[in-house]
Amino acid sequence: MFRVFCFCCLVIVGNLVYGQAEELAKLQALASQQPDTALRSLRELYTKSKKEDHPLLEGEYLQAMGEICFHQGHYQQAMEFYFEAEKAFEKAGNTDFLAENYGKMGTLYFYNKQQDKAQQLFAKALTLYQKNKNEEGEARILGSIGQVYEKRQLYDSAFYYQKMALGKFQHSNNKTGAAKIYENLGSIYEDLERYDDALEHFNQSLNLYRADKNEIGTIEVINNLGDILRKTGQYTASIAKTKEALLLAEKTKNTYQKASATKDLGKTYGLMQQLDSAYHYAELSRTYSLEVYSQDVLKQTSFLQVLYDMNKQSDEIVRLHGIRKVNRVMIIASAVGAFLLIGLILVIVSRQRLKIRDQKNTAEKQKAEHALVQVQLEKKVLEEELLKEQLVVKGRELSTHTLNLIKNKQFLEQLRIDLLAMVKDERRDQKKQIQQLVQEIDNSFGEEQHWKEFAQAFEQVHQQFFEKLKSHSADLTAADLRLIALMKMNLNSAEIAVMLGISTDSLRVARYRLRKKLQMEQGDNLTFFIQSL
Repeated sequence: MFRVFCFCCLVIVGNLVYGQAEELAKLQALASQQPDTALRSLRELYTKSKKEDHPLLEGEYLQAMGEICFHQGHYQQAMEFYFEAEKAFEKAGNTDFLAENYGKMGTLYFYNKQQDKAQQLFAKALTLYQKNKNEEGEARILGSIGQVYEKRQLYDSAFYYQKMALGKFQHSNNKTGAAKIYENLGSIYEDLERYDDALEHFNQSLNLYRADKNEIGTIEVINNLGDILRKTGQYTASIAKTKEALLLAEKTKNTYQKASATKDLGKTYGLMQQLDSAYHYAELSRTYSLEVYSQDVLKQTSFLQVLYDMNKQSDEIVRLHGIRKVNRVMIIASAVGAFLLIGLILVIVSRQRLKIRDQKNTAEKQKAEHALVQVQLEKKVLEEELLKEQLVVKGRELSTHTLNLIKNKQFLEQLRIDLLAMVKDERRDQKKQIQQLVQEIDNSFGEEQHWKEFAQAFEQVHQQFFEKLKSHSADLTAADLRLIALMKMNLNSAEIAVMLGISTDSLRVARYRLRKKLQMEQGDNLTFFIQSL
């Protein structure tokens, strides 16, 4: 998550700073588990280095605080720390650290979808790294520039920069860096649906992560391999890969990766029509996600308290500096004469009372704002939990409704067959009555009420699905939309034919016509296309 203090920096600062650099590395490692504790400690070290006039260390501590705020989602506070770090590195004259800071600022803009600003900062960082002949720094920035082009779907440029980055990482024998670039390239190939190339690059990334004993990178890439296998219909192999990732996540106690792996397993089992297993892993994923969310909320609460205390402390420092300035004025004024001193004291006392009153009002206002933020956080947690529960309930309702429709259709079909058999019987006096019953059953296949209820339940579970679908074709009929909805539910051809009241041959014709309306290329899989929406 954070950059370790490098040896070349220790040479520049000197042996006196070695212990401080070691302490910084420990705090950076602590930040992922206890961001509030790490931030508080870094603030104390920053204050100490500022008093001792060590601008390089000031910049390092400010940058580390910005990194913590960035990973906690406090982007404005993170950017403020990065700006202060930039000033400190400029004062220290260290262009390598300055380039790294530009890279972190660019990453922040990238995640906030401000691609132009991100690219400008990455370009500044690249210029400094090239000037200093810092090959690994160049490689990191080239990879970041490639990600910007990938986000803009300019894949030729994305490939160009990622491959340049890969060459430099390989030249410097940086296995983790090369592994990350292979992973980026695999993601680009996946976006382009070139799954064989994606598999090849993900496997190269996996080998490097394993060689470098990078557990998190290993788990992420194995999950990516499982995704590719699922998208290409290799469900058994996909499950094996994803379970391998889940086992590693359990071994490393990484709850976030456990949630991701169980979610992917639920999807794959769903595509295989193994609904019990799909439901089991979906519930596991929901449990792990809620656990991650709860941990994040607790960390956020503590982190907000630390930020509040730090801001309050900064205000107090400013106030103390103000008092010192006033005291200097008092000392100078005392030499002028007792009369001016008395007058000045009266003015100072009056000003202090006003300041204290203003600070009291400000503190009360900040306390009220903090309480409001806390209430809003709790409200947001409750709302999200309610939405998740509602989505689970709607999914169950949709599954139940679909099963009921299938059973009803099957029952009516069997009844119709039995009645037709009775018509062929020798007892002619019953034919007219039985034919009338058959006619009523045939009419029941055309009733729309069940379809309306099904459509309402489907749209609540798969929101905006039909809007995405209509963007591919505006000529879809109501019958087409019914067929697509049933395919989205992973029903097989026999079940869909019963639901629509048609033969399997008629269903095959309907699927063919639907492919033409969606303008799909020959060889493209209709089911995969609908599942991907």
